[in-house]
Amino acid sequence: MLRPFHANRLRTMPAPLPSTDALRAHVRCYEHPDTGRAWWAFATSLPPLLMLWWLMYRTLSVSYLLTLALAFPAAGFVVRTFIVQHDCGHGSFLASRRWRTIIGRLCAPFTLLPYGYFRHFHGTHHATSGNLDKRHVDIETITVREYRALSPAAQRRYRLLRHPLVMFGFAPLIYFVIMMRLPVFARAAWRRERCSMLMTNVAIALLVWWVVSLVGWRDFLLVQAPITVIASTVGMWMFYVQHQFEDTYWAPDGEWDFARAALEGSSYYALPAVLAWFTGYIGYHHIHHLSPRVPSYRLVECHRDTTLFAGVRTISLREGFGCARLALWDEDARRLVPVPSA
Repeated sequence: MLRPFHANRLRTMPAPLPSTDALRAHVRCYEHPDTGRAWWAFATSLPPLLMLWWLMYRTLSVSYLLTLALAFPAAGFVVRTFIVQHDCGHGSFLASRRWRTIIGRLCAPFTLLPYGYFRHFHGTHHATSGNLDKRHVDIETITVREYRALSPAAQRRYRLLRHPLVMFGFAPLIYFVIMMRLPVFARAAWRRERCSMLMTNVAIALLVWWVVSLVGWRDFLLVQAPITVIASTVGMWMFYVQHQFEDTYWAPDGEWDFARAALEGSSYYALPAVLAWFTGYIGYHHIHHLSPRVPSYRLVECHRDTTLFAGVRTISLREGFGCARLALWDEDARRLVPVPSA
């Protein structure tokens, strides 16, 4: 049984936020891509991943423990490669649309996320994050009233889906490895996005066939499996903790406000420097949601060069783990709570 949740376990926002106009004016100064920094971000993402993959393969004849140890930085470079693809989808990575498309599609087989599909799907997330009436694109979250109205069997199902072992263990693999391969999970009207999924599948199949022809199935799986498991878990965790914290923002459609959803419903995940670098500084999520046009390599300076974001919800690495227990939106208290609190 889960221990009782105490509301004071997580810090509250330190100060009210300034006007949205002032924040937008500041953020607008950082929306311009920098070609040199963009190519450096790419050069320190996908190429190191390929080199580490080969190094992991070479260590199989030495010690599999060493191979597994290298899987952690390799997974970090997968996440970093995803951030490059993610920025390309937002149109913020490079000024050239042609090169953004090329790089985004090049990254897709390594992140397992179809470029065209994820660009559309993720754009919908940005347009509806925190909207109680448009929750179909986010991690399944129901309200306390909705939970109480469920049958006992449906309540057990929901608790199972929200259990950390499922949410960050099985669910990431199902999502990245299986669901992203099947166009049936995309809306019927999203024809181009469905095509993107099929083309990514073809690229992945050709890449796997080529690598397996060189190293064999056994060695391929021994290297690739731990990378995929770690990277998918980290990816799911980052998406989760940036929005699923106790005093986050949720509102019904008629009351929902884009700026409030960005600034109050997206956290500043204050990670140690190394982890912040591997995650492409996406922890500065409040800026990213306020303006997806700010490239990931400019998020740090955008946050650092002003005191306007002093009131943004800051979550430390340690505090983030407490968020894993939050599963229901309490409409009366206007905060996320664990199931036992319901």
